[in-house]
Amino acid sequence: MSNDYKSPAFKKLLDSLQQQSWELELIISGFAIFGLFTAYDPLKVEMVNAQNNGQIYSFVIYLVLYVACSILVFNLLLHVVLRGLWIGALGLRYVSGDIEFENLRYSERFKKYLKKRIVSFDRYIANLENYCSVLFAISFLLIFYVLAFTIVMVVIVLVANYVIDNESLPGWLSKGVGSGVMFFLAFGMFIVFFDFITQGLLKRNKWVSRVYFPIYWVFGFLTLSFLYRPLVYNFLDNRFGKRLILLLTPIYILILFLTGIEYRNSNYMERDRNSSSIFANKENYWDMMTEDSDYPGEAVIPSKVITTGHLQVFMPYSESIEERIFAFNDSLKPKKDRRGLSSSIKFSTDWDDKITTRRQKDSIRKKYLETLNIMYSFKIDTLELDSEFIVTTDTKDHLGFETFLNIKPLAEGKHMLLLKRKRKEEDTIVEITQESIPFWYFKND
Repeated sequence: MSNDYKSPAFKKLLDSLQQQSWELELIISGFAIFGLFTAYDPLKVEMVNAQNNGQIYSFVIYLVLYVACSILVFNLLLHVVLRGLWIGALGLRYVSGDIEFENLRYSERFKKYLKKRIVSFDRYIANLENYCSVLFAISFLLIFYVLAFTIVMVVIVLVANYVIDNESLPGWLSKGVGSGVMFFLAFGMFIVFFDFITQGLLKRNKWVSRVYFPIYWVFGFLTLSFLYRPLVYNFLDNRFGKRLILLLTPIYILILFLTGIEYRNSNYMERDRNSSSIFANKENYWDMMTEDSDYPGEAVIPSKVITTGHLQVFMPYSESIEERIFAFNDSLKPKKDRRGLSSSIKFSTDWDDKITTRRQKDSIRKKYLETLNIMYSFKIDTLELDSEFIVTTDTKDHLGFETFLNIKPLAEGKHMLLLKRKRKEEDTIVEITQESIPFWYFKND
């Protein structure tokens, strides 16, 4: 088969495929919707876990995938509904033909109005066909728009972190060149977006287009627009495509607004309040976190009711905990921060700061844990208890710190577990309450 787009045979093939494209659309939509529904919840769980763990890179990746999945699910479901309506209209046309307005015996006023609005049943079928085809194409185009926006934002963050805030670079490079690049990216993003929403207004004037072209060229590579540019301009030169884009934009805004609406049935009670003496949040109790999306709070105990003489406490790790440890004991802060993206392929076991042997690494980890145990302590009602945390993972493979508290001296009934944390404020050390967890202790006789 020849791929010469100018040859009559190739054009004939495209015309034939165009007439049968609805079958391919339905097949792809069916498989895509099934796969998207399968991936929807896992993507949401991974996104929430990355957010709770402070993994910004993973969070951005899963957020983009989650948004893309949501867009595709909505558009493809709408496409399937419209295609079903189109197929139904074709079947009805086979049985009933066109609309015979004279047979309806309506008054002249309604007859003229309906003829003006409907015109004919064939026109209705043609409009449905157009909506379905354009909607199917725009569904995947929107994914590229989300990807383009994400890439630009990531580039801006990378320039800010690795150029402007990079102390190892000379000042003229980090501040001078970095600030210039940042201004160009921010200004260019605004200009390109303005040109996008005005559907190419900056490309129409001869002199304005000369100034705009270099910005357009650079952002063409940043946003990967060379992959989908023909689709964009095919939409823009078609009145029907423009109209559908303008119709979908407020619909997406409305959906975004509706997802943030919730009904409040109390003036004072809320489900997501932090645990206290009058409220128990499920994020502090293992037996209540039954969903994959449930993530532990600052501290977790097995249940609201404890029947053993010891109380297990798990504190999930987060980057904020490590920052607190560095602020409390700055000798633990490495010269080179190893957090962030890394490869599983290792060419060297060096830590890049002269910590190379296993003994040195174990010594640093021991001081790390000692500092953590100095910073954190517990208080049950008026009984003060020191922490003896060790590093472990929970049943969902969350990395964290675990300890067991002796509660045999406690009387039966309600108690309040307080997780206390020391922090440095100038030249003094203050103690704050990090988490409050109510529980009931009843001895298992």
